[in-house]
Amino acid sequence: MYKSKPAYIVLALVIFGLLVISCGRKTSDNEILIGEYSSLTGTTATFGQSTHRGILMAVDEINKAGGVLGKKIKLLTEDDQSKPEEAAMAVTKLISRDGVKAIIGEVSSSRSLAAAPICQANRIPMVSNASTNPEVTRKGDYIFRVCYIDPFQGEVMAKFVFNSLKLRRVAILEDVKNDYSIGLAQYFEENFKKLGGEVVATQAYSEGDTDFKAQLTALKGSDPEAIIVPGYYTEAALIVKQARDLNMNMPFIGGDGWDSAKLTEIGGAAMNNTYFSTAYSADDPNPVVQNFVTKYHKLYSDSPDAFAVLGYDAARLLFDAINRAGSVEGDKIRDALKATRDFPGVSGMITIDADRNARKPIVIIEIGDGKMKYKETIQPD
Repeated sequence: MYKSKPAYIVLALVIFGLLVISCGRKTSDNEILIGEYSSLTGTTATFGQSTHRGILMAVDEINKAGGVLGKKIKLLTEDDQSKPEEAAMAVTKLISRDGVKAIIGEVSSSRSLAAAPICQANRIPMVSNASTNPEVTRKGDYIFRVCYIDPFQGEVMAKFVFNSLKLRRVAILEDVKNDYSIGLAQYFEENFKKLGGEVVATQAYSEGDTDFKAQLTALKGSDPEAIIVPGYYTEAALIVKQARDLNMNMPFIGGDGWDSAKLTEIGGAAMNNTYFSTAYSADDPNPVVQNFVTKYHKLYSDSPDAFAVLGYDAARLLFDAINRAGSVEGDKIRDALKATRDFPGVSGMITIDADRNARKPIVIIEIGDGKMKYKETIQPD
């Protein structure tokens, strides 16, 4: 039988709850609080670390230029440890405890899908820097992104394999626990078949796996001309390395989840004759790109990957929207984000469409001689 708590205990618990929510980080009238949730640790730590660096650059630049609406931006960052459940907890803290006015994140679609409903329910605008699964922005009208979506990425990958590499028979090895991987595999397959190509076999793995020889052996038996691995860099590098040990020397193709220096660090020479799609290339001669690369290298003594660029673009686009809104109210920031047209990002001109997705170009990277090299740029229709 349930026995109710005395009234004074209930009152004490309510007061304690209110104190927990209200006793967050203190801010002043001269600051605008912006939240970030990123995978600073865990299986995709390089994604979050690069994103964080890009966002910090944007915050520093805007504050040195006078801030937004005459106030300084204060960035509050939570590490989601590369886990969807932690992403949900991170945005809950940023909104309920800290009172942020908008949120930037995430790279992983699975983590963005966990966080987006919380932002939507609280009417806090969220700008995803690199989650490409279409379902992310379908979570509500407060959810945006500065990257392309997987239907376009899958179409580009299919056209590249069919038209540029002139291959007709491919196999797919997808991560069945990853929304990004499942979606990208689906959109690639649909578009490749429309072009006249054939998917001769499909195998599955799960993020965190380290032995892929059984799946690779099965795929090898179907005699593919290329293998599509729409996953993240750690598993992708191990997959290609183990494939080469099995004398599988055909091209391997990935998406933007491959974009990390760790890819070639883990895979070594095995990564030669592989390709992946992403948001930008450091080899792009565009002065906007080269200026960013120079500034980033000066700060971090490293070359920026696409996630540093997309973090920077997401933050700058958000700050621009707040300026245009003339307010930090969620609905007004949302409306300004919706109205974004031809925003000059490092990753290209960004226009937010009716579904709150970004229309922008995509880049193909080739790995040869152990180096990532710019291959080609493909514009949206």
